[in-house]
Amino acid sequence: MQGRHLLLAAMMAASSIGVQAAGGSAEAGKEKTSACIGCHGIPGYRTSFPEVYSVPKLGGQHPEYIVRALQAYKAGERSHQSMQGIAGSLSEQDMADLAAYYGGER
Repeated sequence: MQGRHLLLAAMMAASSIGVQAAGGSAEAGKEKTSACIGCHGIPGYRTSFPEVYSVPKLGGQHPEYIVRALQAYKAGERSHQSMQGIAGSLSEQDMADLAAYYGGER
């Protein structure tokens, strides 16, 4: 019985992420990329804080993945100090807008 409740909760959470990403505006997201392009806009860029890390390309990522990753940084579930700070300043709408923009970029 408890497994069913966990499965139901996971399904509800996953569906809400998709709704948030689907509710984003790529046009609005493009206006919100200033904190992103400094690292994610440089092909092959590697950051050295807090450790050497290859910065991933955002263009073409699934919008739901982008929203979930930003939520995880904001919640402290992902441990990159710079990304935690940036994600901490984003609203759910900002995340959806950025996801819509980067999800449609190739």
